[in-house]
Amino acid sequence: MKKFIISGIAALSIMTFASVSRGFAANTSSNPLLQTELLPYGAVPFDKLTPELYEAAVKEAIAMQNQNINAITMQRSAPTFENTIVALERSGAELSRAVLALGNVEHAVGDPAMMQVLANVTPLLSEHEASLLLNDALWQRIRQVYEQRDAIKDQLTPEDLRLLDETYKQFALNGAALEGADREKYRNLSAKLSDLNVKFAQNVTNGMKDPASRMWVGENDLAGLPDAIVEAARAEAKAALEAEGKTDDGSTYLFTVFAPSYAPFMKYADNRELREKLYKIYNTRNTAGEFDNTPVLIDIANVRREIANLMGKKNFAEYQLQHTMAATPENVYAMLNELREAYTEPMKAELKEIEDFARLTEGPDFKLQPWDYSYWSDKLKSEKYSFNDEDMKPYFELNNTIKGVFGLATKLYGYTFKENKSLPGYHPDVKIYDVYGPDKKLLGLLYTDFFYREGKAPGAWMTEYQTEVKDDEGNRTLPLISIVCNFAKPVGNNAVLLTPYEVETFLHEFGHALHGLSAQAKYASISGTNVYHDFVELFSQFNENYLTEKEFLDGFAKHYQTGKKMPKELLDKFIKASQFGAAYACMRQLNFGFLDMAYHMMEEPLRASDSVEEFEVAAIEPVKIFDAVPGCFISPSFAHVFSGGYAAGYYGYKWSEELDADAFAAFKEAGNIFDKKTADKFHHMLEAGGTVDPMTLYVEFRGKKPTVDALLVRDGIKAAK
Repeated sequence: MKKFIISGIAALSIMTFASVSRGFAANTSSNPLLQTELLPYGAVPFDKLTPELYEAAVKEAIAMQNQNINAITMQRSAPTFENTIVALERSGAELSRAVLALGNVEHAVGDPAMMQVLANVTPLLSEHEASLLLNDALWQRIRQVYEQRDAIKDQLTPEDLRLLDETYKQFALNGAALEGADREKYRNLSAKLSDLNVKFAQNVTNGMKDPASRMWVGENDLAGLPDAIVEAARAEAKAALEAEGKTDDGSTYLFTVFAPSYAPFMKYADNRELREKLYKIYNTRNTAGEFDNTPVLIDIANVRREIANLMGKKNFAEYQLQHTMAATPENVYAMLNELREAYTEPMKAELKEIEDFARLTEGPDFKLQPWDYSYWSDKLKSEKYSFNDEDMKPYFELNNTIKGVFGLATKLYGYTFKENKSLPGYHPDVKIYDVYGPDKKLLGLLYTDFFYREGKAPGAWMTEYQTEVKDDEGNRTLPLISIVCNFAKPVGNNAVLLTPYEVETFLHEFGHALHGLSAQAKYASISGTNVYHDFVELFSQFNENYLTEKEFLDGFAKHYQTGKKMPKELLDKFIKASQFGAAYACMRQLNFGFLDMAYHMMEEPLRASDSVEEFEVAAIEPVKIFDAVPGCFISPSFAHVFSGGYAAGYYGYKWSEELDADAFAAFKEAGNIFDKKTADKFHHMLEAGGTVDPMTLYVEFRGKKPTVDALLVRDGIKAAK
């Protein structure tokens, strides 16, 4: 999931200030991006937009919000909840719209012109955000209302009080309480960090497109690879040669570091030397050359530490975690270490079993290396369970899978989906769906963009073009939600068949989408996915549990040629195979979590001369899987942490995994994975967004605080009671 936060440290981003604008500056813009009345539901008129119009919209919307903020601060009336807190909340609808559209399209399209637009407006947005958060007249009004909260609480709803509390905390955490030179220092550091975040992200994207991130092979190097992967590599080679004006004789194949190419090669290619070569290409991205991110990440880590110190904290993690469920670094490390202790020995047992198995073929001196793991673990799965991921692909034809994943929302919440062909997308691959609630009323729009294409950012994410809100009369502004993936495009008339991992990814992002679509809140900044980051992944990861439930799969997982349902034996093999790799998968996530925390627990600055590689090796030592490979380290391409809003927050994936396993256990305990009573309680959490403290919401749903027990059982680490 990506929120496209402009500032890496400001949790209260420009785009969360509003989705409903009233009073103050009237919207008389001629820019189509800012005209919500051009299309039904406020849909974005992508067909009328150019890079220049995106840039102009952002600049115009900044000016409009400035007018609105001036109207708040210059009024003579004493500060009240309505004329200050609500007015601020609703002050930036146009800017929210412009930034959300720009951020997603720039990532999804990869057009150099759009990348330049984002680079152009980022300093402006950073300055605008800093000016708003450090506007002393505005802060004094917020502070005065907050200090009156006990006297006015009977006049406010619980959601009003939540907005007041969150607004005050966000401003205080982002420099508003600073004075004098410290304010200016904070402003400068925030602007610098924003620029660095964008530079890091664009280096990652450009580095993946760099010719140095490709591997050309011949026909003799394809042993072990499935036909569909070979065909895709041939198509990649043909397109690349044509783009370079070279003759294509049909004898070469191209593999890249993008997921649809990299992951299958590492899993299926028999040629160990080429697996090692591609592994090293992947894990040396952004470590040198034109797109070197090592100096960028050093600067990012140091600027974050400076900001934390300015705010009276020893390190950035201590500062950042104030506004999370975890609350403190100690609580994060308690969770990480609990998982480390539970999973380390099972992981070692997994690796030994894989290595012993490989030695039967490779000889007694074979030593398992990181480029061997996917290949030999898959071979062992096939040996132990007569299974590999390719066995399931014929049952996951894309169109059927879309119906099945959408159908999960139908069974749990009564939602239905209908394709809307009248609205424009930003690319021909985009499809749009009207989403209806159980009352048959339109709930929102869902934009889907499933296929990999050159220039598109890697991975998968959910974002929004418009956040759900209600006006004072209860009229609902519909959420406009987007999910983006990188599935392989069909070659010729071939069906698009997904791996179980890709279906899991789809279910994950769809969970985020449901969170946004289900929102029933009055205020945008606490609506939908605008919740604490270590709570937001609960709803996406919860959906993933259904991938191993036959009752769910029987509704859509049918062989694309024969129409037969997926056999129970195949699913059972998949579950056992998934559990086999669970310890390794957990430890890999702990690698990322420990690395993230190491960068943000620093109390002394990194120097330009310091080795990022050595820093990384030391950071992950407690959860090391393989010995370090010289020259290979992931920090310079760790976009989640250095440009994606997960600084001192990567632990949130495991934190949420503990939540989602515990939540799904509630359905199991009810005896029905679609149990209506349990689903209704879970749906309440989806609707609530950030209007209620997340732990309070969870305890209301579950009747208790979460524990790690259900996760250990699901992963096969602990026996079920």
